[in-house]
Amino acid sequence: MSNRTFVVGVGMTKFEKPGSREWDYPDMAREAGTKALEDAGVSYDAIQQAYVGYVYGESTSGQRAVYELGITGIPVVNVNNNCSTGSTALFLARQAVKAGVVDCALALGFEKMQKGSLGTTFEDREQPMLNHIKEVFELYEWTGEPIAPYMFGAAGREHMEKYGTTAEQFAKIGWKNHKHSVNNPYAQFQDEYSLEDILAARTVYEPLTKLQCSPTSDGSGAAVIASERFVDEHDLWDRAVEIAGQSMVTDTRDTFTDKSAITLVGAKMSALAARQAYDEAGLGAEDVQVVELHDCFSTNELLTYEALGLAAEGEGGKLVDSGDNTYGGRWVVNPSGGLISKGHPLGATGLAQCSELTWQIRGQADKRQVENVTGALQHNIGLGGAAVVTVYKPAR
Repeated sequence: MSNRTFVVGVGMTKFEKPGSREWDYPDMAREAGTKALEDAGVSYDAIQQAYVGYVYGESTSGQRAVYELGITGIPVVNVNNNCSTGSTALFLARQAVKAGVVDCALALGFEKMQKGSLGTTFEDREQPMLNHIKEVFELYEWTGEPIAPYMFGAAGREHMEKYGTTAEQFAKIGWKNHKHSVNNPYAQFQDEYSLEDILAARTVYEPLTKLQCSPTSDGSGAAVIASERFVDEHDLWDRAVEIAGQSMVTDTRDTFTDKSAITLVGAKMSALAARQAYDEAGLGAEDVQVVELHDCFSTNELLTYEALGLAAEGEGGKLVDSGDNTYGGRWVVNPSGGLISKGHPLGATGLAQCSELTWQIRGQADKRQVENVTGALQHNIGLGGAAVVTVYKPAR
């Protein structure tokens, strides 16, 4: 029996500024999940397992969310893996289908976030990222900034010191992603800025300015994952997109022995996950045309170019300057606007990336459409840590 796996339906909500819309997570999940089921042309009764991701919420919020789609007694697994939560739900749904446990599974993610920078929820226990944070403290001065931009900003500084990367090269990534988002109706921000605007925005932690940082967001995304048998039986080949390779990697010893901010924010995790996903797919970076990667900050997008093999070590800045990360270049990276402009509701981000790449392969991305897509690459990372890399290709 074939163990090929396919995305047959995707859906997402518009990503919104927290508190700007009167809705709750069940409303978000209903909207994204219904869209994904309708896109697949199947009812919720066809779903045999559901994996539901969120970071901020009470236990069994996953059940409450999918009960908006139906109440059928199936296993519902609640998933939390920091910023890679949505892709982890996708990984688990695909794993169940690939193993032959089920023929059709739902991956759904959502987040209802507080305004402002990310903070801790439980103050009476050790924070899971404490070891990572302590290591960065030993390398770069912390002056009270929010921890996430501090850590990724420190990684950017290290890259500048080692390879001569410039603040302008990082700013060009923010400029590109905001420009891409103009054509994405799902994006939280759809404003275009000049490079000068990006550089002149308020500094959060050098080299990062505000317009190079992803915002907190509310929203949801969903994907229906199916086996080849299910696709055949339901005649879904016209909408199926194959997950050709996928890997999830957590921290290795290198994270804490390298004494490197770049490693501490996950670059080596990403590189290992990419190698494993490419190996399974039998494809490489040269075989994809469009990439959705985890640009929580512009510095991380540049680091990830190198981790995914789009650029050699130390040459991410050259890729930026060449224009090979946007329309007309070698790859189009984050045509959705990425996290910087589309928004970053933690549990939904990975499934929004999946939605964008599914539309790109199908030729349904409207003004964002990349020409002649025969391969697509997704990267989603969460500190603490986990990286998920997925390779997609047309089903036929």
